[in-house]
Amino acid sequence: MADPIFEAARILGQRIKARRAELGISQENLDARSGVHWSYLGQVERGLRNPSLRNLLRIASGLEIDPGKLVEGLPAPPEPDEADGAARRPRRD
Repeated sequence: MADPIFEAARILGQRIKARRAELGISQENLDARSGVHWSYLGQVERGLRNPSLRNLLRIASGLEIDPGKLVEGLPAPPEPDEADGAARRPRRD
């Protein structure tokens, strides 16, 4: 099984899965409620996908929860480094 893409993605996925369990609904039911495909939801829940704002809002709506509750306190992802081959962008403080 693949590792989550970064810690915040893992935590977000856990929160989505926990809320879905609270509601007693399956990924397929959340698919119908949110319009986000159940296989994509599974990847988000496992921390393998980083949902766009649009999809995050749709998922939160389907879970009947404020999207802020899903992302509150999440750690920022690590900055890419040169070993990853990613170019660094200047910080804007």
